[in-house]
This record gives sequence, structure tokens and C-alpha cells, in this order.
Amino acid sequence: MADKEDKNTENVKGAFYVDSQCIDCDLCRETAPNNFTREEDEGYSYVYKQAETDEEREQCIEAMEGCPVEAIGEDGEE
Repeated sequence: MADKEDKNTENVKGAFYVDSQCIDCDLCRETAPNNFTREEDEGYSYVYKQAETDEEREQCIEAMEGCPVEAIGEDGEE
């Protein structure tokens, strides 16, 4: 389960976030490319845009459910 106290600093404010457990597997970036991107220097994902449509929200939830290390959460700041 993702820890909002341990989220990557690049995440934009909002419900979805990625924490430091990310292993850079690319699943979230492939599943929800409008919302997740990669921090190139350190090699991990973060949320660069919060879900704004139902489709984006569904993609973010799919990414969260598929994350192999449970590094994605949806209990961040609203």
C-alpha cells in the first residue's frame, strides 16, 4: 500500500501520487500516460497531472491496481 507520507516530491497536488517504493517498471506510464511520467535522473514515476476526466481516473485506478509494488495511492491531498 502506498504511503502518502513517503510520496515522491514531484507529484502534483491531488488524490493520486507515487511513493518512493516505485521500481520504474513503466506500467503506470503505459496505462495512464496523460497522468504519469518518469523522473529521468533517478528513474521512478510520479503524477504530473491529476485525473480530470472519468477516463483518466479509470486509467489511474487501473495503474494503481496493477502496480507490482503498490507504489501508487489515491488518498493524497484533494
